[in-house]
Amino acid sequence: MDLVNNFSQNLPGLELSSLVSIIGALALASLRVGSFFLASPLFGYRIIPLQVRIVISFAISFIIFNRVEMPNIESLAGLPLFSIIFVELLIGLTSGILLTVLFSASSLAGEKIAASTGLSFAGLIDPESGTQTPVISQILSLFMIVVFLSLDGHLLALSVILESYKVLPIGATNINMSMIQLGIDAGGLMFKFGALIMLPVVVGITLLNVVIGIVTRSAPTLNLFSFGFPITMLFAFFLLYVCTITIGSNFSNITNVSVDFIHRLIEGLM
Repeated sequence: MDLVNNFSQNLPGLELSSLVSIIGALALASLRVGSFFLASPLFGYRIIPLQVRIVISFAISFIIFNRVEMPNIESLAGLPLFSIIFVELLIGLTSGILLTVLFSASSLAGEKIAASTGLSFAGLIDPESGTQTPVISQILSLFMIVVFLSLDGHLLALSVILESYKVLPIGATNINMSMIQLGIDAGGLMFKFGALIMLPVVVGITLLNVVIGIVTRSAPTLNLFSFGFPITMLFAFFLLYVCTITIGSNFSNITNVSVDFIHRLIEGLM
């Protein structure tokens, strides 16, 4: 005990209790941003080391700490502190999960395209989920990330999270549970955008299969496996190339909707 008192007295201009309060406030300020990084589809990827995410979270927390009025950590104990931690984690995780749900439209479209073209056999282990996913699904997911970054979606999402500290400052525990309806709406939009992305390719492949069926019906000696599958795959790649602009437009809409959903989440929690 004497050693601690001597150490606190030797600190130039800073008492040990003040240092503990500053560290506690900094940790409290990093909960919302850190949980958002953990649950969001881009910042939470496993390919980004955990140490890097922690450093980025604390770097942003320094900015928040200097701009936002922090509650007195010493006056918080027991249930009030746990309530604040729960609300901070809830806001960050919900914002990240909304982005993840909307981004899943690209994976959903890729899986359906692969299933209709016979490309589902070409699968790779996804390092993010740890499961085998079709190559088309991974390509569309990377395309979604590229569009999101090119439109500064990551900066817009971070700006909304930072603005949320003004709308819902640290210490606010009375929140509106409108996030449930937002989650349902996000799930519906995921299927909507997934259908819009895969529909041109799936319809084209279906029409091609009808043509191949008519040809094989009129010429039974033709081997379907010898010419049907190569034509289907080549036509699928051609349709993906033709529909690149349409797919990119849908990804742009997903980016705008994702940022808008975070806005609505923050405003709805008031």
